[in-house]
Amino acid sequence: MKLEWIDALIIVVYLLTMVVIGLVLKKKASKNMDTYFLGGKTMPFYLLGLSNSSGMFDISGTMWLVYLAFTYGLKSLWIPWLWPVFNQIFMMVYLSVWLRRSGVRTGAEWIRTRFGYGKGANLSHTIVVLYAVIGVVGFLSYGFVGIGKFIEVFLPWKAVAPYIPFRIDPQYAPHVYGIFFTAIATFYGMLGGMKGIVWGDVIQFVIKTTAGIVIAVTAITRVSPELLAAHIPAGWDTPFFGWTLDLDWSLLLPSITHKIAEDQYGLFSIFVMMMLFKGIFFSMAGPAPNYDMQKILACRTPREAALMSGSVSVFLLIPRYLMIMGFTVLAVVFFSSDFRAQGTGIDFETILPRAIHQFLGVGLTGLLLAALLSAFMSTFASTVNAAPAYLINDVYLKYINPGASSKVQIRASYIIAVVVVAFSTIIGIYIHNINTVLQWIVSALYGGYISANVLKWYWWRFNGNGFFWGMLTGIAAAMIIPEFFPHTLPLYYFPILLILSFAGCIAGTLTSRPTDMDTLIDFYTKVRPWGFWKPVAQKARERYPGLQTNTGFKRDMLNVAVGIIWQCCLTLIPMYIVLQQKLSLISTILVLGITTLILKKNWYDKMNREEKAYDAFMKSLEQ
Repeated sequence: MKLEWIDALIIVVYLLTMVVIGLVLKKKASKNMDTYFLGGKTMPFYLLGLSNSSGMFDISGTMWLVYLAFTYGLKSLWIPWLWPVFNQIFMMVYLSVWLRRSGVRTGAEWIRTRFGYGKGANLSHTIVVLYAVIGVVGFLSYGFVGIGKFIEVFLPWKAVAPYIPFRIDPQYAPHVYGIFFTAIATFYGMLGGMKGIVWGDVIQFVIKTTAGIVIAVTAITRVSPELLAAHIPAGWDTPFFGWTLDLDWSLLLPSITHKIAEDQYGLFSIFVMMMLFKGIFFSMAGPAPNYDMQKILACRTPREAALMSGSVSVFLLIPRYLMIMGFTVLAVVFFSSDFRAQGTGIDFETILPRAIHQFLGVGLTGLLLAALLSAFMSTFASTVNAAPAYLINDVYLKYINPGASSKVQIRASYIIAVVVVAFSTIIGIYIHNINTVLQWIVSALYGGYISANVLKWYWWRFNGNGFFWGMLTGIAAAMIIPEFFPHTLPLYYFPILLILSFAGCIAGTLTSRPTDMDTLIDFYTKVRPWGFWKPVAQKARERYPGLQTNTGFKRDMLNVAVGIIWQCCLTLIPMYIVLQQKLSLISTILVLGITTLILKKNWYDKMNREEKAYDAFMKSLEQ
C-alpha cells in the first residue's frame, strides 16, 4: 500500500500542529507543578472528559476492537468488560467525587490522606509509585506495538529503506515507525503538560469524530443489510447470547472458528460472568494510577469530576463505534474471500489498516490516518504525563531534592519522560502481539491491584501495612502465575490473583497497628465514603457534630446498574446505525432515554444537593 502525496501532507500538517501546541503552551505549563500535571485545576469538566475519552480512543485498542467486531459481531459489545469499560460508571456515580475531594496531585500522594506517615504508609506509598510506573510502561509498550504494526501497512519498509542512511532488518520496521511517532507524542506532551495534552485532544477528537462519521456513511452506502447477511453466521448481528457463543463460521470463514477457540471465548456465558465478577471488584477499587486518575484530580470540583467521568462514555463510544462497525461491515463483506484463501495464517489485527487503504479515497485516507495517529498520540501523551507526575511528586521531591524549584522540577520531569519512553520502547520491541500485552495488563497486573484498592475505600481497619503486602503479593502473583498457566486466558486465573492479594491484605493489616484515629477522622470527614466506617464515623461526629454520614450505598449501586445499561445503549446505537437495524435502533434509543431520566433524578439531582451541603459543611469547618 502506498500513500498519495495529499494524504501524506495531511498527516504532516497534523504532526506539525501537535508540535506547535507543545511549544505554544510550554511557557504556561512550566509555571508550577500543579499547572504542569493538572492544568492548574482550572479546566472545565467537558474539556477534560473529551480529553480523557480521546486518550482511551487509542489505535491499538481500535485495531483490537475491529478484530473483535469482525469475529464476534454485536456480541463484541461485552468483551471490553475485560478492562472493564463500565468502571467509568462507578467513577461517575460516586468514586470520582470521593477521589477529587482529597485535593491531591497523584494517587501516591492520596495514600498519605488515607494512611498517614507511619512505616506502613511509607511502604504503601512506595508500592503505589512502583505500580504506577509498571502500569505506565506496560501501556506505553502496548501503544508502541500497535502504532508500528499499523503504519507498516501504509509505508512498506522497502519504500522507506532507500532514504535511511543505515541498514535496518525489515522485521524491525514497525519498531522504527513506533520510535518516530512516540518521539513526537512525547515531545508535545512533555512540553505542554496537561493543558497541551487537553488542547491537542480537542483537535484530535474533532478529527476522529469526522473520520468515524465518514467511514460509517461509507459502510452504509456500500453494504446493504441483505449483502451483509450473506457473509455472516446466524447470531452475529445480535448482542444476545446463550450458554455458548453459537457463532458457526465453519462454512463462511473456517479460520475464525480456530481463532475463537484460541481466544477461549467459546463458553460465552462463563466468560461474561467472569468479566462481570472481576469488573465489579476492579471498578470498586477506583481508577488505577494512570492518566484517567490525573484527569479526575485536574477537575475544578468533586461535582465536575463526576460529570467528567460521565461525559467520557458519551464522547468515546458513539464516534468510536461508528468507526469500528463501519470498518467491520466493509471488511466482512469485501475481505472474506481473501481471508478464506489465506487459511489459518490471518493476522486479524491488520483488518483496520487494510480497510482504510481499500475503501477510502485520496484525502479521506489522509484524514483517517491522521485520526488514528491522533488516537495513538493522545493515549501515549496522556500516559507519558502520568509517569513524571508520580516520579517527581512522590520520589524526587521527597527523597532526592525536596527543595527543588519549579524550573528544576519541570526539567527533571522532561528527563523522566524521555527515560520512561525509552524503557517502554525497548520492552515493546520484544512484544509481537497487541492482544498478549493487553490481556496481561487488564487481567494479570490489574488482578494484583484490586484487593488492596477495594479495601482502602470501604474498611476503616485496613492500614498501610496491609495495603503494601496486598499490592506486593498481587503484583508478584501477576508476574509468576502466568508462567504456570501459559495457555490459559488471564481472566480465568484472576480469582487466584484476587485471593492471594486479599490474603496479603488481611495478613498485613491484622499483624500491625491500625492507622492513627486522627488521620482516619480527617480522611472520613473530607472524603465521606460509605462502607465499614462505623467506629471512625462515631469519633468524627463527636468532633464535628454537624457531620452527615454517607448512607447512599443502595442508591449508588442502583445508579451503577442503570448506568451500565445506559452505557451499553451508547455502544449499541452506533452499531445499529451502521447495520441499518431500524427497530433495534429505536428500541435502544428508548432504553437510553429511560435510563438517562432515571440517572437525572436519582444521581445528578441528588449529587448536586449533596455537594452543596458538603461544601457548606466544609466551609463551616474552615471558619
